[in-house]
Amino acid sequence: MPRYRYARWDGTQEPIGHDLTVESLIDELSEDILQGLDPQQAIRQLMRRGMRGRFGGINNLLERLRRAGRRERERGQLGGMLEEVRQQMEEILSLERAALAERTDDPEARMREGYLDDLPADPASQINGLKNYDFASPDARKKFNELLERLRQEVLGSAFRQMTSAMQNMSPEQMQRMKDMLGDLNRMLEARRNGTGPSQDEFDEFMRRYGDFFPENPRNLDELMEALAKRMAAMSRLLASLSAEQRAELMSLAESVLDDLDLRFEVDRLADSLRDLFGDMDWDSPVDMEGMEPLGLRESLDAIERLADYEELERALKSDRSGPPLEDVDVEKLRRTLGDDAVRDLRRLREIEKLLEQSGFLARQGGHLKLTPRGVRKLGERALARVFDRLAVDRPGTHDARDAGGLGEPTGATRPWRFGDPYAIDVQRTVHNAVLRQGPTKGRVKLHPDDFEAVEAENRTTAATALLLDMSFSMPMRGNWEPAKRMALALHSLIASKYPEDQLYIIGFSAMARVMKPEELAEVGWEHEYGTNMEHAFNLAGRLLAKHPVATKQVLLVTDGEPTAHLWPGGPEPFYFSYPPVRETLERTYKEAMRLQKAGVTMNIFMLEDSPALFRFIDRLARVVEGRVFAVHGDELGEFVVRDYLNRRQSA
Repeated sequence: MPRYRYARWDGTQEPIGHDLTVESLIDELSEDILQGLDPQQAIRQLMRRGMRGRFGGINNLLERLRRAGRRERERGQLGGMLEEVRQQMEEILSLERAALAERTDDPEARMREGYLDDLPADPASQINGLKNYDFASPDARKKFNELLERLRQEVLGSAFRQMTSAMQNMSPEQMQRMKDMLGDLNRMLEARRNGTGPSQDEFDEFMRRYGDFFPENPRNLDELMEALAKRMAAMSRLLASLSAEQRAELMSLAESVLDDLDLRFEVDRLADSLRDLFGDMDWDSPVDMEGMEPLGLRESLDAIERLADYEELERALKSDRSGPPLEDVDVEKLRRTLGDDAVRDLRRLREIEKLLEQSGFLARQGGHLKLTPRGVRKLGERALARVFDRLAVDRPGTHDARDAGGLGEPTGATRPWRFGDPYAIDVQRTVHNAVLRQGPTKGRVKLHPDDFEAVEAENRTTAATALLLDMSFSMPMRGNWEPAKRMALALHSLIASKYPEDQLYIIGFSAMARVMKPEELAEVGWEHEYGTNMEHAFNLAGRLLAKHPVATKQVLLVTDGEPTAHLWPGGPEPFYFSYPPVRETLERTYKEAMRLQKAGVTMNIFMLEDSPALFRFIDRLARVVEGRVFAVHGDELGEFVVRDYLNRRQSA
């Protein structure tokens, strides 16, 4: 019976219907790789755009962060605390003057009125002037004391957001304990700056004594320092955002409230240490808040901290550093800012590269991701499926050409079976391998894919094909490279899966020609060469096809231009280039093509452009080799080549 476990949803579990599969990823990546991106570039592109209908990409997360930042900036106005304090002081003074006015015959009341009239206009000076003032109005006295307490919490909260609840209505003894805590914290930071400590045990002892100041319960000194540094950096950015007059007024107000010199010294010392330890944090850049609602000091700092989180997440999402993708993105910070759905998208983005490596589609070589042979087969299958989807006839499933007669006689040897092998399974050797692997057992012998062995047979190549791909610079300029690359992978996939006894050589040519492996073709782009050296490509094809004397041999030439280069033995370069082509280039190309024709090689020419010069060259080449010419465009190339190959194989 199946067994199930149930747990409360905490936002980290994958939702029902999670469909991030290797197949879906390959479908997304194949187009980009076939267009010329390497696997690493294709993955980064996929991560940027996400998968439609499945999860959002980095661009989506960045846009959401920017929208959140705009909403934050439009919510309020920095420096609102100053105006609020000014209004409250006006109310307090108004209450006190009203109380004094009622004492019509009291000379003391008149003196106090004169004292109030002489107070400076700024709230900080007024607060200093009223600290020791004997209020006549009980309401004014109460409101002033409440204002002082709130401002003290605001100012201390500007440096210690975590301590806000511990700073309410502090007694002198509690204030002294706070100064002791700051002194011990500063000594630990000094030890950290000097590289002499502190140890985790020392930090744990600090938290045992002062943990009530830090309800967020940091696990180590680094977590505590980062939280304090972010808050103090927010205060620094707030001051940088105010006008010079507002900045001076706010600092004066803070000093008037925080009148304990020892406390102020420890706070300043802490700020200096944190600025030194977190020099890469943004301390001084101003913040542009565009809203109309005045924000208090703590509200302003909270808003600046949130904006700093958005900025930090944006930098991490944009990071192009080596190593695991998106490793620097703080998951909990992303959850706080954008919610659980953003975290799920991030987790899926982080899985992409790992999932492709685990599936065998990609492998890391020298720090770079490369397509594996299995990955190339997958790309070829996608390209072939696209070709079959466009074909009106000969749908997939009607091309099974694994005839028994296509294989050679058994040699008596066996070898490990590979997926797709058309060879017979050697049952005795397969069971023998399973028993050796499993060891003595009373139960059934269980087979594993690694146990299978296939009967070796003589290699009989029925057909040998040389696919000649023009890789000169004109191919991508005219939009022909991607269809040619897709066609080559589709043809390779067709032959590997349906006609494993056939041989396919892929030869790329520009100024020079070279043999290419399918995995190399999948990743390579065009070559930044203007030369089109068909002579060398024909020569190389002839030498390769000569290895198969009894096979049906053919050359498939795919090009968008006439030859403009030929081999130049003894020259300063291994090739000679000229555009328009010189007579020697054309004659040497025809001569090499005739050698192929005399060796029994048939030629099919796929002409991707219809310029007069190309038409004249192709027309003469076809007559020289008695070949066939196909004028094709775009994705028609894959259809023409695959259909033609199928027709020739089925009629052979």
